[in-house]
Amino acid sequence: MVSLLQPIARSDRQLPLQSERRYLVLYLSRWETDCLKRADPAIAALDAPFALWEKQRGAMRLVAVDDGAAAAGLFAGQSLSDARAICPPLQVREIDRDFIQQTFADFADWHSNASPIVSVLTDKSAWGDLALDITGVSHLFGGEHAMLQTVTERLAKMGISVRGAIAPTVGAAWALAHFGAQLVVHDDLRSTLAKLPVAGLRLDDDQAASLNHLGLKQIGQLMGRDRRSLQARFGASLLLRLDQALGDIEERITPRLPAAERFVERRFAEPIGLMDDVLMTARDLAFRLAGMLEAESVGAQAFHLFLYRVDHKVMTLSVNAGRATRDPSHIDRLFANRADRLGCEYDAGFGIDMIRLGASSVSRLDASHIGIFDVQDGTADLEQLYDRMTSRLGPLAVMRSTFVNTHIPEKAVKLESVLVHSPQDPHAKPDASLRRPLRLLPQPEPIIVTFAEVPDGPPPGMVWRRVRYSFVRASGPERIGVEWWHLPEALVIVPRPQDVDAAPQEKTDGTGKGAPAILDVAINDGHGLTRDYYIAEDGQGLRFWLFREGLYGRVIEPRWFMHGLFA
Repeated sequence: MVSLLQPIARSDRQLPLQSERRYLVLYLSRWETDCLKRADPAIAALDAPFALWEKQRGAMRLVAVDDGAAAAGLFAGQSLSDARAICPPLQVREIDRDFIQQTFADFADWHSNASPIVSVLTDKSAWGDLALDITGVSHLFGGEHAMLQTVTERLAKMGISVRGAIAPTVGAAWALAHFGAQLVVHDDLRSTLAKLPVAGLRLDDDQAASLNHLGLKQIGQLMGRDRRSLQARFGASLLLRLDQALGDIEERITPRLPAAERFVERRFAEPIGLMDDVLMTARDLAFRLAGMLEAESVGAQAFHLFLYRVDHKVMTLSVNAGRATRDPSHIDRLFANRADRLGCEYDAGFGIDMIRLGASSVSRLDASHIGIFDVQDGTADLEQLYDRMTSRLGPLAVMRSTFVNTHIPEKAVKLESVLVHSPQDPHAKPDASLRRPLRLLPQPEPIIVTFAEVPDGPPPGMVWRRVRYSFVRASGPERIGVEWWHLPEALVIVPRPQDVDAAPQEKTDGTGKGAPAILDVAINDGHGLTRDYYIAEDGQGLRFWLFREGLYGRVIEPRWFMHGLFA
């Protein structure tokens, strides 16, 4: 097992981690105030410095300031009274953390139009830092420099303060976006990071302050030092962040939206808003996506439709198929059925300017040939029907029965979604020779019986649901017990019992040691472990399937239950 405290060793023939992935990190330094100015026109119209405050330890303190307030000398953590004294025209609002965090999450989803893998970095704050995996994507923008410029200029035109950087690791891109002068790094990663402050490693404030107090102010001063002493003094997180930034330990990001392995998209010159237009575009994209999957001889089970609104929000529609498919008509009908469920939930806002259709859960799917000797049993049509029904009604609305390998009647069948293809146990098939009711009661219902003539014989009558029944004939019992591997009691190792009258030499196993231990399996025939089933018929021809739980002569008295009725 590889320790997280040591770099991962790589062979000379293996490519380093830096050449495998490329990440773009966006640092939105004034997001708290910028997003409120975009959401509230009254705040945007203020011609004065703006700040947000929060009550901390009984005092009102600033938690975020805009560029105007920062230029006036205000900063986060300053008391509100001091801020008003320094800058009298200051306008303030109390911070709404839930609104700011949710707005940033929606804003992060909108950035999936640049890269399908977008994640929010919450190491230092719940908002402000975005990480995009741009591996194999930057060429669509004309290169990494052009992509970085396009993304940052687009945000700047929206009135959002942003700074971005591209690097082979998430940690390096984060450090460059916050503190670096070079914004795109390729091979000179170590030398570039060496000049940055230690705070660029996403350390805790206490860790960064302690390092600065010892004179370790730059990342380069940590490289080559004794790792054991660094870990002992500053914790394992320091070495982990350093190795992640240098690429010695891989750091993965978790995408907020489903990561589409294959996708096609369409951008509109003018925004659209009608659901019919969306479905028509989804149909065209389904044919394009099907051609892409067919060229690779693959199919997909999950399909995602991303609707990018002009107000920088994303709506997602996801559908699933029972088996891998690339039939464009089937994919189109799945989304049409899912759209019927939306109803009034669909809101195009001010319009949709881009639609993307992606496929995930991709697996190999070879082309099939249809001949005159093929047997058309309708299985494929039935599976497509299941897909359309679950798309319209929900994945748990259409269920199928599956046999379970157990003797307990109420557990012999379970329900599972028709989209699930669990392997069938060959031993779970029921015995056709056993007489069973076609349907059982939802739960066994307790009954009152008159005592049988013999302990294990059927009762002559019963009271069920306040009605008395007298039986004219009965058969049984059929004894059913819980499987030994389902017993609640554990197997206990106990010494072998010895005969008190035996000679001392008979109490050994011939080696001078005591007799070997044995497994003590308690025979518990009490409550819930043994059932005796009977088929009883009354004078009117009604046949009942009832059982006795437990055995007579035990500590726990047996109980009787009604379990089903025969037709």
